[in-house]
Amino acid sequence: MRLELGYIQINDVKFGNKTEVVDHTLYVNKEELIAHLSDDDRLAKVEVELAKPGESIRIMPVKDVIEPRVKVEGPGGMFPGFVSNEEQVGSGRTHVLKGAAVVTAGEVVGFQEGIIDMTGPGADYTPFAHTNNVVILADPVEGLAKHQHEAALRIMGLKAATYLGEVGRNVEPDEVVDYEVAPLFENAAKYPDLPKVVYVYMLQSQGLLHDTYYYGIDVKEMVPTIMYPTEAMDGAIVSGNCVSACDKNTSFHHQNSPVIYDLLEKHGKEICFLGCIVTNENVTLADKNRSSNMVAKLVEFLGPDGAIISEEGFGNPDADLIMNCNKIESLGVKTVLLTDEYAGRDGASQSLADSSPKADAVVTAGNANEVIELPPMDRLIGNSAPADKIAGGFDGSLRADGSIEVEIQAITGATNELGFNKMTARGY
Repeated sequence: MRLELGYIQINDVKFGNKTEVVDHTLYVNKEELIAHLSDDDRLAKVEVELAKPGESIRIMPVKDVIEPRVKVEGPGGMFPGFVSNEEQVGSGRTHVLKGAAVVTAGEVVGFQEGIIDMTGPGADYTPFAHTNNVVILADPVEGLAKHQHEAALRIMGLKAATYLGEVGRNVEPDEVVDYEVAPLFENAAKYPDLPKVVYVYMLQSQGLLHDTYYYGIDVKEMVPTIMYPTEAMDGAIVSGNCVSACDKNTSFHHQNSPVIYDLLEKHGKEICFLGCIVTNENVTLADKNRSSNMVAKLVEFLGPDGAIISEEGFGNPDADLIMNCNKIESLGVKTVLLTDEYAGRDGASQSLADSSPKADAVVTAGNANEVIELPPMDRLIGNSAPADKIAGGFDGSLRADGSIEVEIQAITGATNELGFNKMTARGY
Protein backbone atom coordinates (compact mmCIF):
# COMPACT_ATOMS: atom_id res chain seq x y z
CA MET A 1 0.00 0.00 0.00
CA ARG A 2 1.37 3.40 -1.01
CA LEU A 3 0.46 6.77 0.47
CA GLU A 4 1.76 10.22 -0.47
CA LEU A 5 1.76 12.77 2.34
CA GLY A 6 1.85 16.39 1.19
CA TYR A 7 3.20 18.53 4.02
CA ILE A 8 1.90 22.11 4.14
CA GLN A 9 3.96 23.98 6.71
CA ILE A 10 1.92 26.10 9.15
CA ASN A 11 4.00 28.70 10.97
CA ASP A 12 1.18 30.73 12.52
CA VAL A 13 -2.54 30.63 13.25
CA LYS A 14 -4.91 33.62 13.33
CA PHE A 15 -8.60 34.36 13.30
CA GLY A 16 -9.85 35.70 9.97
CA ASN A 17 -12.92 36.27 7.82
CA LYS A 18 -12.23 33.07 5.89
CA THR A 19 -10.78 29.72 6.93
CA GLU A 20 -7.78 29.30 4.63
CA VAL A 21 -4.02 28.93 4.40
CA VAL A 22 -2.10 31.98 3.17
CA ASP A 23 1.69 32.26 3.27
CA HIS A 24 2.05 29.42 5.79
CA THR A 25 -0.53 30.98 8.12
CA LEU A 26 -3.74 29.16 9.00
CA TYR A 27 -6.63 31.62 9.20
CA VAL A 28 -9.72 30.43 11.08
CA ASN A 29 -13.23 31.83 10.77
CA LYS A 30 -14.15 31.48 14.42
CA GLU A 31 -17.90 31.88 14.04
CA GLU A 32 -18.08 29.40 11.17
CA LEU A 33 -16.11 26.77 13.08
CA ILE A 34 -18.27 27.19 16.20
CA ALA A 35 -21.41 26.81 14.08
CA HIS A 36 -19.95 23.70 12.46
CA LEU A 37 -19.41 22.12 15.88
CA SER A 38 -22.55 23.31 17.67
CA ASP A 39 -25.06 20.90 16.14
CA ASP A 40 -24.39 18.28 18.85
CA ASP A 41 -27.21 18.43 21.41
CA ARG A 42 -24.88 16.90 24.02
CA LEU A 43 -22.89 20.14 24.14
CA ALA A 44 -24.21 23.23 25.91
CA LYS A 45 -21.54 25.63 24.67
CA VAL A 46 -18.60 25.61 22.24
CA GLU A 47 -15.79 28.18 22.19
CA VAL A 48 -12.62 28.49 20.09
CA GLU A 49 -9.30 29.93 21.27
CA LEU A 50 -5.79 30.06 19.79
CA ALA A 51 -2.52 29.17 21.49
CA LYS A 52 0.87 29.59 19.83
CA PRO A 53 4.40 28.49 20.77
CA GLY A 54 6.10 30.80 23.22
CA GLU A 55 2.92 32.47 24.48
CA SER A 56 2.32 32.57 28.22
CA ILE A 57 -0.72 30.29 27.99
CA ARG A 58 -1.81 27.20 29.92
CA ILE A 59 -4.39 24.83 28.41
CA MET A 60 -6.19 22.42 30.76
CA PRO A 61 -7.78 19.98 31.16
CA VAL A 62 -6.77 18.60 27.75
CA LYS A 63 -8.81 15.72 26.30
CA ASP A 64 -7.29 15.04 22.86
CA VAL A 65 -5.03 16.53 20.20
CA ILE A 66 -5.60 15.97 16.46
CA GLU A 67 -3.63 17.05 13.39
CA PRO A 68 -5.68 18.59 10.54
CA ARG A 69 -5.39 16.44 7.39
CA VAL A 70 -7.45 15.99 4.23
CA LYS A 71 -7.75 13.04 1.86
CA VAL A 72 -6.96 14.44 -1.60
CA GLU A 73 -6.77 11.26 -3.70
CA GLY A 74 -7.60 7.63 -3.11
CA PRO A 75 -10.34 5.69 -1.33
CA GLY A 76 -11.97 6.69 1.94
CA GLY A 77 -11.62 9.83 3.99
CA MET A 78 -10.11 11.02 7.24
CA PHE A 79 -11.06 9.27 10.50
CA PRO A 80 -13.00 6.39 8.93
CA GLY A 81 -15.89 5.16 11.03
CA PHE A 82 -16.40 8.60 12.53
CA VAL A 83 -16.18 11.50 10.07
CA SER A 84 -16.03 9.42 6.89
CA ASN A 85 -17.33 5.95 6.06
CA GLU A 86 -15.51 2.75 6.97
CA GLU A 87 -13.73 2.37 3.63
CA GLN A 88 -10.10 1.24 3.73
CA VAL A 89 -7.65 4.13 4.00
CA GLY A 90 -3.88 4.44 3.78
CA SER A 91 -3.39 4.81 0.02
CA GLY A 92 -3.55 7.69 -2.44
CA ARG A 93 -2.62 11.17 -1.28
CA THR A 94 -3.26 13.08 1.94
CA HIS A 95 -2.37 16.70 2.70
CA VAL A 96 -1.15 17.60 6.19
CA LEU A 97 -1.26 21.00 7.93
CA LYS A 98 2.12 20.44 9.56
CA GLY A 99 2.62 22.63 12.61
CA ALA A 100 -1.10 22.99 13.34
CA ALA A 101 -3.17 21.05 15.87
CA VAL A 102 -6.69 20.89 17.25
CA VAL A 103 -6.77 20.63 21.06
CA THR A 104 -10.03 19.63 22.77
CA ALA A 105 -10.58 20.94 26.28
CA GLY A 106 -13.33 22.33 28.50
CA GLU A 107 -15.11 20.80 31.48
CA VAL A 108 -13.14 17.81 32.75
CA VAL A 109 -14.41 14.40 31.60
CA GLY A 110 -12.30 12.12 33.81
CA PHE A 111 -9.56 12.72 36.34
CA GLN A 112 -6.84 11.53 33.93
CA GLU A 113 -6.64 14.58 31.67
CA GLY A 114 -3.71 16.84 31.04
CA ILE A 115 -1.91 20.14 30.90
CA ILE A 116 -0.22 21.92 27.99
CA ASP A 117 1.96 24.94 28.80
CA MET A 118 2.97 26.92 25.72
CA THR A 119 6.11 28.27 27.44
CA GLY A 120 8.15 27.69 30.58
CA PRO A 121 9.54 24.42 31.97
CA GLY A 122 6.36 22.49 31.19
CA ALA A 123 6.73 23.27 27.49
CA ASP A 124 9.86 21.13 27.37
CA TYR A 125 7.79 18.04 28.17
CA THR A 126 5.00 18.26 25.59
CA PRO A 127 5.25 18.40 21.78
CA PHE A 128 2.06 20.46 21.73
CA ALA A 129 3.85 23.49 23.15
CA HIS A 130 5.43 23.68 19.71
CA THR A 131 2.33 23.45 17.51
CA ASN A 132 -0.04 26.26 16.52
CA ASN A 133 -3.11 25.17 18.43
CA VAL A 134 -6.76 25.72 17.69
CA VAL A 135 -8.30 24.99 21.09
CA ILE A 136 -11.92 23.86 21.18
CA LEU A 137 -13.58 24.36 24.57
CA ALA A 138 -16.88 22.59 25.12
CA ASP A 139 -19.14 22.16 28.12
CA PRO A 140 -21.70 19.34 28.21
CA VAL A 141 -25.39 19.77 28.86
CA GLU A 142 -26.35 19.28 32.49
CA GLY A 143 -26.58 15.68 33.60
CA LEU A 144 -24.77 14.19 30.60
CA ALA A 145 -23.18 10.83 31.42
CA LYS A 146 -19.37 10.72 31.40
CA HIS A 147 -19.14 8.32 28.46
CA GLN A 148 -21.46 10.53 26.40
CA HIS A 149 -19.40 13.59 27.36
CA GLU A 150 -16.25 11.82 26.14
CA ALA A 151 -17.93 10.77 22.89
CA ALA A 152 -19.15 14.32 22.23
CA LEU A 153 -15.67 15.79 22.70
CA ARG A 154 -14.09 13.05 20.60
CA ILE A 155 -16.41 13.65 17.65
CA MET A 156 -16.10 17.42 18.07
CA GLY A 157 -12.30 17.25 17.79
CA LEU A 158 -12.39 15.04 14.72
CA LYS A 159 -14.92 17.32 13.02
CA ALA A 160 -12.79 20.39 13.81
CA ALA A 161 -9.63 18.75 12.44
CA THR A 162 -11.48 17.69 9.28
CA TYR A 163 -12.92 21.20 8.82
CA LEU A 164 -9.48 22.78 9.14
CA GLY A 165 -7.74 20.09 7.09
CA GLU A 166 -10.08 20.73 4.17
CA VAL A 167 -8.43 24.10 3.49
CA GLY A 168 -5.26 22.24 2.50
CA ARG A 169 -6.97 20.32 -0.29
CA ASN A 170 -5.92 22.67 -3.09
CA VAL A 171 -2.76 24.08 -1.50
CA GLU A 172 0.53 23.06 -3.10
CA PRO A 173 2.51 21.21 -0.40
CA ASP A 174 5.99 22.32 0.61
CA GLU A 175 7.10 18.70 0.52
CA VAL A 176 5.62 15.42 -0.69
CA VAL A 177 6.87 12.14 0.81
CA ASP A 178 5.99 8.63 -0.37
CA TYR A 179 5.35 5.88 2.18
CA GLU A 180 4.89 2.34 0.96
CA VAL A 181 4.77 -1.24 2.22
CA ALA A 182 3.98 -3.92 -0.35
CA PRO A 183 1.88 -7.05 0.32
CA LEU A 184 3.66 -9.63 2.48
CA PHE A 185 5.20 -12.05 -0.03
CA GLU A 186 6.10 -9.31 -2.49
CA ASN A 187 7.60 -7.26 0.32
CA ALA A 188 9.72 -10.13 1.69
CA ALA A 189 10.91 -11.13 -1.77
CA LYS A 190 11.91 -7.57 -2.57
CA TYR A 191 14.39 -7.38 0.32
CA PRO A 192 15.55 -10.97 0.92
CA ASP A 193 18.81 -9.99 2.62
CA LEU A 194 17.38 -7.47 5.09
CA PRO A 195 16.16 -8.40 8.60
CA LYS A 196 12.37 -8.56 8.69
CA VAL A 197 10.64 -6.50 11.40
CA VAL A 198 7.01 -6.35 12.55
CA TYR A 199 5.48 -3.71 14.84
CA VAL A 200 3.06 -4.80 17.59
CA TYR A 201 0.92 -1.73 18.26
CA MET A 202 -0.75 -2.03 21.68
CA LEU A 203 -3.82 0.19 22.17
CA GLN A 204 -5.49 1.19 25.43
CA SER A 205 -8.85 -0.59 25.77
CA GLN A 206 -9.64 -1.04 29.47
CA GLY A 207 -13.07 0.56 29.18
CA LEU A 208 -14.60 3.21 31.46
CA LEU A 209 -13.08 6.10 29.45
CA HIS A 210 -9.99 4.02 28.60
CA ASP A 211 -10.85 3.36 24.96
CA THR A 212 -9.26 3.50 21.51
CA TYR A 213 -11.02 3.09 18.16
CA TYR A 214 -9.97 1.39 14.91
CA TYR A 215 -12.19 2.26 11.93
CA GLY A 216 -14.78 3.37 14.49
CA ILE A 217 -14.73 0.09 16.43
CA ASP A 218 -13.77 0.04 20.11
CA VAL A 219 -10.64 -2.13 20.05
CA LYS A 220 -11.61 -4.01 23.21
CA GLU A 221 -14.29 -5.66 21.06
CA MET A 222 -11.89 -6.90 18.37
CA VAL A 223 -9.16 -9.51 18.12
CA PRO A 224 -5.63 -8.53 17.00
CA THR A 225 -5.37 -7.80 13.31
CA ILE A 226 -2.81 -6.86 10.66
CA MET A 227 -2.65 -3.23 9.54
CA TYR A 228 -0.72 -1.44 6.82
CA PRO A 229 1.30 1.30 8.59
CA THR A 230 -0.08 4.00 6.28
CA GLU A 231 -3.61 3.42 7.59
CA ALA A 232 -2.68 5.15 10.86
CA MET A 233 -1.59 8.22 8.90
CA ASP A 234 -5.15 8.61 7.57
CA GLY A 235 -6.72 8.48 11.02
CA ALA A 236 -7.70 4.79 11.16
CA ILE A 237 -6.79 4.85 14.88
CA VAL A 238 -8.52 7.43 17.08
CA SER A 239 -8.02 8.11 20.78
CA GLY A 240 -11.01 7.93 23.09
CA ASN A 241 -8.90 7.95 26.23
CA CYS A 242 -9.17 9.91 29.42
CA VAL A 243 -6.10 8.15 30.83
CA SER A 244 -2.93 9.58 32.32
CA ALA A 245 -1.93 12.47 30.11
CA CYS A 246 1.80 11.71 30.06
CA ASP A 247 1.56 8.37 28.25
CA LYS A 248 -1.79 8.62 26.52
CA ASN A 249 -1.57 8.31 22.74
CA THR A 250 -3.64 11.23 21.47
CA SER A 251 -5.06 10.97 17.98
CA PHE A 252 -2.17 13.23 16.90
CA HIS A 253 0.29 10.64 18.20
CA HIS A 254 -1.39 7.91 16.16
CA GLN A 255 -1.29 10.07 13.02
CA ASN A 256 2.41 10.78 13.62
CA SER A 257 3.69 7.63 15.36
CA PRO A 258 7.50 7.87 15.37
CA VAL A 259 7.69 4.07 15.44
CA ILE A 260 5.83 3.81 12.14
CA TYR A 261 7.56 6.74 10.46
CA ASP A 262 11.03 5.62 11.55
CA LEU A 263 10.45 2.02 10.46
CA LEU A 264 9.24 3.27 7.08
CA GLU A 265 12.31 5.47 6.79
CA LYS A 266 14.56 2.43 7.30
CA HIS A 267 12.39 0.15 5.14
CA GLY A 268 14.31 -1.19 2.15
CA LYS A 269 17.57 0.26 3.50
CA GLU A 270 18.32 -1.33 6.87
CA ILE A 271 15.23 -3.50 7.45
CA CYS A 272 12.26 -5.03 5.69
CA PHE A 273 9.21 -3.62 7.51
CA LEU A 274 6.45 -6.22 7.24
CA GLY A 275 3.68 -4.09 8.78
CA CYS A 276 1.74 -3.64 12.01
CA ILE A 277 -0.20 -5.93 14.32
CA VAL A 278 -2.89 -3.91 16.09
CA THR A 279 -3.83 -5.34 19.48
CA ASN A 280 -5.66 -4.31 22.63
CA GLU A 281 -5.06 -4.05 26.38
CA ASN A 282 -8.16 -5.51 27.97
CA VAL A 283 -8.69 -6.03 31.69
CA THR A 284 -9.38 -9.70 32.36
CA LEU A 285 -6.79 -12.46 32.30
CA ALA A 286 -8.83 -14.39 29.73
CA ASP A 287 -8.84 -11.41 27.38
CA LYS A 288 -5.11 -10.87 27.88
CA ASN A 289 -4.40 -14.53 27.13
CA ARG A 290 -6.60 -14.51 24.05
CA SER A 291 -5.07 -11.36 22.58
CA SER A 292 -1.44 -12.23 23.34
CA ASN A 293 -1.94 -15.72 21.90
CA MET A 294 -3.33 -14.22 18.70
CA VAL A 295 -0.53 -11.66 18.52
CA ALA A 296 2.01 -14.48 18.77
CA LYS A 297 0.14 -16.43 16.08
CA LEU A 298 0.18 -13.45 13.70
CA VAL A 299 3.88 -12.86 14.39
CA GLU A 300 4.60 -16.51 13.61
CA PHE A 301 2.54 -16.24 10.41
CA LEU A 302 4.42 -13.15 9.24
CA GLY A 303 7.79 -14.71 10.05
CA PRO A 304 9.86 -11.70 11.19
CA ASP A 305 13.32 -11.72 12.70
CA GLY A 306 12.39 -9.05 15.21
CA ALA A 307 9.39 -7.27 16.71
CA ILE A 308 8.95 -3.86 18.26
CA ILE A 309 6.20 -3.72 20.89
CA SER A 310 4.85 -0.42 22.21
CA GLU A 311 2.64 -0.13 25.28
CA GLU A 312 -0.01 2.47 26.05
CA GLY A 313 -0.61 3.31 29.69
CA PHE A 314 0.80 1.55 32.73
CA GLY A 315 -0.08 -0.83 35.53
CA ASN A 316 -2.64 -3.29 34.19
CA PRO A 317 -1.32 -2.99 30.58
CA ASP A 318 2.17 -3.94 31.81
CA ALA A 319 0.86 -7.50 31.96
CA ASP A 320 -0.17 -7.36 28.28
CA LEU A 321 3.24 -5.99 27.36
CA ILE A 322 5.11 -8.81 29.10
CA MET A 323 2.74 -11.51 27.85
CA ASN A 324 3.27 -10.33 24.28
CA CYS A 325 7.02 -10.24 24.85
CA ASN A 326 7.21 -13.74 26.38
CA LYS A 327 5.13 -15.41 23.68
CA ILE A 328 6.89 -13.71 20.77
CA GLU A 329 10.34 -14.41 22.22
CA SER A 330 9.32 -18.06 22.65
CA LEU A 331 8.95 -18.21 18.86
CA GLY A 332 12.61 -17.26 18.49
CA VAL A 333 11.74 -13.69 17.48
CA LYS A 334 13.73 -10.95 19.22
CA THR A 335 11.68 -8.16 20.81
CA VAL A 336 12.28 -4.55 21.77
CA LEU A 337 9.77 -3.02 24.21
CA LEU A 338 8.74 0.64 24.37
CA THR A 339 7.25 1.74 27.68
CA ASP A 340 7.57 4.34 30.41
CA GLU A 341 8.08 4.01 34.15
CA TYR A 342 6.20 4.70 37.38
CA ALA A 343 9.19 4.30 39.65
CA GLY A 344 8.19 6.72 42.40
CA ARG A 345 9.32 10.28 42.85
CA ASP A 346 12.75 9.10 43.94
CA GLY A 347 13.01 6.61 41.07
CA ALA A 348 13.62 3.75 43.51
CA SER A 349 10.40 1.76 43.08
CA GLN A 350 9.67 -1.05 40.63
CA SER A 351 9.19 0.60 37.24
CA LEU A 352 6.63 -1.82 35.77
CA ALA A 353 3.92 -3.92 37.37
CA ASP A 354 5.22 -7.01 35.56
CA SER A 355 8.57 -8.17 34.22
CA SER A 356 10.34 -11.07 32.54
CA PRO A 357 13.93 -12.19 31.88
CA LYS A 358 12.97 -12.25 28.20
CA ALA A 359 12.30 -8.50 28.31
CA ASP A 360 15.99 -7.74 27.97
CA ALA A 361 15.75 -4.95 25.37
CA VAL A 362 13.62 -2.10 26.67
CA VAL A 363 13.40 1.58 25.70
CA THR A 364 11.94 3.81 28.39
CA ALA A 365 10.23 7.14 27.81
CA GLY A 366 10.98 8.35 31.34
CA ASN A 367 9.62 8.23 34.89
CA ALA A 368 6.13 9.72 35.08
CA ASN A 369 6.39 10.27 38.85
CA GLU A 370 9.05 12.97 38.57
CA VAL A 371 7.76 16.23 40.07
CA ILE A 372 7.78 19.57 38.28
CA GLU A 373 6.72 23.09 39.23
CA LEU A 374 4.78 24.90 36.53
CA PRO A 375 4.89 28.68 37.00
CA PRO A 376 1.76 30.81 36.57
CA MET A 377 0.85 31.81 33.02
CA ASP A 378 -0.57 35.12 31.84
CA ARG A 379 -3.58 33.38 30.32
CA LEU A 380 -5.53 30.24 31.09
CA ILE A 381 -7.58 28.43 28.44
CA GLY A 382 -9.94 26.13 30.30
CA ASN A 383 -9.94 25.63 34.05
CA SER A 384 -7.03 25.09 36.45
CA ALA A 385 -9.18 23.85 39.35
CA PRO A 386 -8.81 20.15 38.37
CA ALA A 387 -5.04 20.39 39.07
CA ASP A 388 -5.56 18.94 42.55
CA LYS A 389 -7.48 15.94 41.18
CA ILE A 390 -6.00 14.99 37.82
CA ALA A 391 -3.57 12.08 37.68
CA GLY A 392 -0.22 13.44 38.83
CA GLY A 393 -1.79 16.13 41.00
CA PHE A 394 -2.54 16.13 44.71
CA ASP A 395 -4.23 18.27 47.35
CA GLY A 396 -2.42 21.59 47.17
CA SER A 397 -1.03 21.18 43.63
CA LEU A 398 -2.74 24.40 42.53
CA ARG A 399 -1.30 27.36 44.39
CA ALA A 400 -2.84 30.77 45.03
CA ASP A 401 -0.53 32.49 42.52
CA GLY A 402 -1.62 30.14 39.71
CA SER A 403 1.50 27.98 39.78
CA ILE A 404 1.05 24.20 39.85
CA GLU A 405 3.22 21.49 41.39
CA VAL A 406 2.52 18.13 39.80
CA GLU A 407 4.13 14.93 38.64
CA ILE A 408 4.96 15.07 34.93
CA GLN A 409 2.22 12.45 34.66
CA ALA A 410 -0.13 15.42 34.31
CA ILE A 411 1.61 16.88 31.24
CA THR A 412 0.17 15.78 27.90
CA GLY A 413 2.67 13.56 26.10
CA ALA A 414 5.49 13.87 28.65
CA THR A 415 6.39 10.16 28.68
CA ASN A 416 4.67 9.05 25.48
CA GLU A 417 5.40 5.38 24.82
CA LEU A 418 5.64 5.81 21.06
CA GLY A 419 8.74 7.89 21.71
CA PHE A 420 7.08 11.18 20.78
CA ASN A 421 8.90 12.99 23.57
CA LYS A 422 12.32 14.10 24.71
CA MET A 423 12.81 11.82 27.71
CA THR A 424 14.54 8.49 28.16
CA ALA A 425 17.04 6.87 30.51
CA ARG A 426 20.59 5.69 29.98
CA GLY A 427 21.97 2.45 31.33
CA TYR A 428 25.51 2.00 32.61
